[in-house]
This record gives sequence, structure tokens and C-alpha cells, in this order.
Amino acid sequence: MSAAAGGPSPDAIPHRREDGELVGWILPDGDDWRAIDVLGRVVAASVDWLAAEAALEERGLAFLADPWMLERPGAEPFRVRLVEVTPARIVVKADDFGDVSHATERFVLPWPIPAQLRPPRPGDPDGFTLFR
Repeated sequence: MSAAAGGPSPDAIPHRREDGELVGWILPDGDDWRAIDVLGRVVAASVDWLAAEAALEERGLAFLADPWMLERPGAEPFRVRLVEVTPARIVVKADDFGDVSHATERFVLPWPIPAQLRPPRPGDPDGFTLFR
């Protein structure tokens, strides 16, 4: 991916939904195009422009509301929610399960998405199970 920490490359073209919300960028990929989402992940590579647009629109933004897992050295991964996603940084907080009155720790991560932030996998702690 030509996107680097701090944002996509200067030749990245923002792609927005009809309502104006940014869903990612389209970048030159040789004679073709590559689409990256707002987390900096490649959605489609070596495709024509319309396919790159379609891939971003299909990916959408719903994944931003999903739980994620944050891995830290020497600790079990734990559930987090995305709070802020910009080309400058990704901010997550410990999952509070909708309790907005509960103060939770926040973690500032680099953009694009680092390996320590990932979708949940089978066997991950779920926040509901006390003992395994």
C-alpha cells in the first residue's frame, strides 16, 4: 500500500458517498487503480476506476461500529470500539458496552490500521464471559 503513516499518499483521490461521507481513497496502481478504506486497508487493487468506487461503496462504513480487539505486549487482547478515525490517527477506547457514563481508557494508534488492532477472532475474550 502506498499509504503511509499520517495519511494516504498525495496522489490519493478521496471517494465519498452520496451524503458526502468519506469512505476511502482511490490511488493510481500502475495503469489501474487501487481502493483503500478509511482505516488504510486495501479494498481492491489493479482494477478500473468504477470497480474501485464500487469496492469502497460495498465496504461502506458499517465496520466502524463493530467491536475490535486491541493486542498489547504481555497482555490478553481486549475489546475496544473505534472513537476517531482520521488519516492522522486512530483512537479506540475499551468497550463500555454502551454505558456512556462509564469512563474508559483511550488509546491513540497510528494510521493506517496497525496489526495490534484487529477484528475479533473465535476464542477472543468477549467481555461477557467471566471464566473459560
